[in-house]
Amino acid sequence: MLEGVFTALVTPFDKNLKIDRESLKKIVDFQIKEGISGLVPMGTTGESPTVSIEENMDVVEMVVKMADGKVPVIAGTGSNCTGEAIKMTKMAKNMGADYSLLVNPYYNKPTQEGLYRHFMAVADAVDLPIVLYNIMGRTGVNLETPTLLKLAKHENIVAVKEASGDLSQMMDVINQKPKDFAVLSGDDNLALPLTLMGGNGVISVASNIVPRWMEEMVGAARKGNLTKAKTIHYELLPLFKGMFLETNPIPVKSCMSLMGLLEEEYRLPLCPPSDENREILREMLRGQGLI
Repeated sequence: MLEGVFTALVTPFDKNLKIDRESLKKIVDFQIKEGISGLVPMGTTGESPTVSIEENMDVVEMVVKMADGKVPVIAGTGSNCTGEAIKMTKMAKNMGADYSLLVNPYYNKPTQEGLYRHFMAVADAVDLPIVLYNIMGRTGVNLETPTLLKLAKHENIVAVKEASGDLSQMMDVINQKPKDFAVLSGDDNLALPLTLMGGNGVISVASNIVPRWMEEMVGAARKGNLTKAKTIHYELLPLFKGMFLETNPIPVKSCMSLMGLLEEEYRLPLCPPSDENREILREMLRGQGLI
């Protein structure tokens, strides 16, 4: 079962806005050295909406090779076109990815029956473990608990990244899910409460910057060491809030640039943070001892 902290990797670009392989290798090596549980390339934090399918799969393949079996790779292969999601998930399996991350189909706003059929079609077509990604704020549709529980019966659907922001819904899922089905927080600031309620960890933005601290917090929570887990949570809370001063992944990429991990480049319509917010992020990193 998936447990621990899985970093929602940023996608570094060079000055020509091409994939920066050298920086990506630096980031992956940093994550593995710091003891991360797994890597998640080409999710929201990886700027997946502005890369081509070919680029998406190139990044997945690079991360698989760079990880070299040291940690599992959960490849972002979601789409609002079911046929495209199947194609990308097949490619990820052939590249050696360990799991697929499938987001709710966005913009076309399917019904619950449509969501069910979409995810089942991918699960039936590709023999690769699937992590569902429920994020209504980005997709306009919520994967309701009864629909999720029906999907969890499929042998290839093994986990959910729960980013609805609704703790009541998360508790219902944890309370009713199959024993071998993992529930991972999609929000860093809810990673601790979700884990304490019986969840399995987090797919994290902040762990791009502080992977070891995130692992220590979630590990302490899973072991029942509430004092340690709470202490780390509140130490990291300014960082969690800073990651959403502007649209993700703008703040995290700006921070990683200040830390020397990548060039601060974005593809439009994303753009650099305001000067004011960049200074807030700089002071936040200083306060955390990261620069």
